[in-house]
Amino acid sequence: MKVSSVAKKLWCVHKQLILLVAPLIFLPLIFTLPEKEGKCLYVVLLMATFWCTEALPLAVTAMLPVCLFPTLGIISSKKLCPQYFLETNFLFLSGLIMASSIEEWGLHRRIALKVLTIVGVKPAWLILGMMLTSSFLSMWLSNTATTAMMLPIANAILDSLFGDVETLKRKCKFSNEGGEDTNNSHSVKMLSLPSEPQEKHILPVDGFDEPSEKLTAEEIRLESQRHLNVRKGFLICIPYAASIGGTATLTGTAPNLILIGQLKSYFPECDAINFSSWFAFAFPLMVLFLVLGWLWISFLYGGLNSRLCIRKHDRQSEAESRAKALIEEDYRKLGPINFAEGSISFFFVLFAVLLFTRDPKFFTGWSVLFKKGYVSDAVTGVIIVSILFFFPSEKPSLKWWLDPRASNTRYVPLMSWKKAQDSVPWNILLLLGGGFAMAKACEESGLASWLGGHLQPLAQLPPAAAVMLITGFLACFTEFASNTATIIIFLPVIAELAIRVAVNPLYFMIPATIGCSYAFMLPVSTPPNSIAFASGHLLVRDMVKTGLVMNILGILSTTLAMNTWGVAMFDLNTYPVWARPLNATALLSHGHGPALRLLNSTR
Repeated sequence: MKVSSVAKKLWCVHKQLILLVAPLIFLPLIFTLPEKEGKCLYVVLLMATFWCTEALPLAVTAMLPVCLFPTLGIISSKKLCPQYFLETNFLFLSGLIMASSIEEWGLHRRIALKVLTIVGVKPAWLILGMMLTSSFLSMWLSNTATTAMMLPIANAILDSLFGDVETLKRKCKFSNEGGEDTNNSHSVKMLSLPSEPQEKHILPVDGFDEPSEKLTAEEIRLESQRHLNVRKGFLICIPYAASIGGTATLTGTAPNLILIGQLKSYFPECDAINFSSWFAFAFPLMVLFLVLGWLWISFLYGGLNSRLCIRKHDRQSEAESRAKALIEEDYRKLGPINFAEGSISFFFVLFAVLLFTRDPKFFTGWSVLFKKGYVSDAVTGVIIVSILFFFPSEKPSLKWWLDPRASNTRYVPLMSWKKAQDSVPWNILLLLGGGFAMAKACEESGLASWLGGHLQPLAQLPPAAAVMLITGFLACFTEFASNTATIIIFLPVIAELAIRVAVNPLYFMIPATIGCSYAFMLPVSTPPNSIAFASGHLLVRDMVKTGLVMNILGILSTTLAMNTWGVAMFDLNTYPVWARPLNATALLSHGHGPALRLLNSTR
């Protein structure tokens, strides 16, 4: 049998082979390391392998702690199982239900089109509009849903601006086909634009109805290449902006919630991070990174030029007018905002405002009206989304009750449980729970402390350099693994490292969490990247070239944020009281007297 045939057969069963081989490869860890630490590391590496290779579905891998940790004597199931539904999961669930209701009534599309009508259709401004809209929606919707919704809108606008992509590709080869000479004087007539906007406008590259301008074949080719390049910029900016936007709110992406869950597990007294304090820190960082990303993408794909600020009356200007008409026409087709959209808008704003003002730290929040420590962000979220299941989607009318001839239509609430079942990704809740369970086991077994001790050389680095190194490492690692799995694996170790070097744990944990969302280089890094790549207009080298600089910009932006307003907001220059009792206990139990003396010296 040929080697290629064997390789193909092996690939067909590679996941099954991983399931069989991985447990055997890691087995020596149990016998060569300290008992509990070795067993816990065995399970962690096994789960990391299954998550990275998807040998098992992600949610199924997340349930492995329930059977492995108790049977290996690491932690009892009574302590482990409650980790799967902490209050953090309820906050995430409420965010998912709110996002589903926004999608159900089309409010996200209205927001997207409205923003695009405001920013205009010059390439650089339109890229900015796409990025602003995608990032805003991604703060509340999932990154994947945002990308899936925005790409069709982008494609319609691109077709109106530049014409069909296949036509553009043919024109790129025009001068080299059919015996055409790239330097000859052959010309192509351009056709004029129709005066009335239509359902879908296509502007062919070769022109207008009336001969108004002549281009040589070489000029046609260069112009088509430029249009294809700008199209790539449009398509690539959407998934990137969705990933950036998800970092701005706690509910925007799963790693943010895993940070909260693990903080409460490791440091029960820590109340430094909630919805409002996270937003106050992460939103300016998102805006900074978004602007830098916009400048880079616009520069790389031809959006930044003299047309950015100077109005010109030429064929491109007329194409831009058509694209603007298309956007305005699509927005008009939505009609006036109806009762359901208005209601969802109200509850959406109320949801955000109540989460932000519960305990914002810089002024007294409404949580003081209740018993201290009893009302959390999860309580707020569940209250608001519960209302959606009975609030009417049509305006109540007294006339309907009094008119016997009125149609007896069924009462439809803003959100139905069937819709929630179909649209909410329940597997993510299991994934979150699996992460919390793993973190609890790492804490109970002493594995996090053991690994943190082996990372002691990082203590020699300046804290700012350590932040940059941690963010960069996790941003690279998450290119090959899901961001949720990445933060689950590394956050306990990073927390223990901060303990060892007597640095505020937030100083390392926050940039690690944000860095897990900066996966820009590969199509397989995140679902948004995969969706954009599946359009067929992007190449892997396009994503690598653009994403490499995006990763660098993200690392630098996060480092800047942590060492400026992050230090002021979270008091990162001092070792917090809420971390000391745990540290003293952990360090004593593992015999690290010097580190304990270092901690005492900071008091």
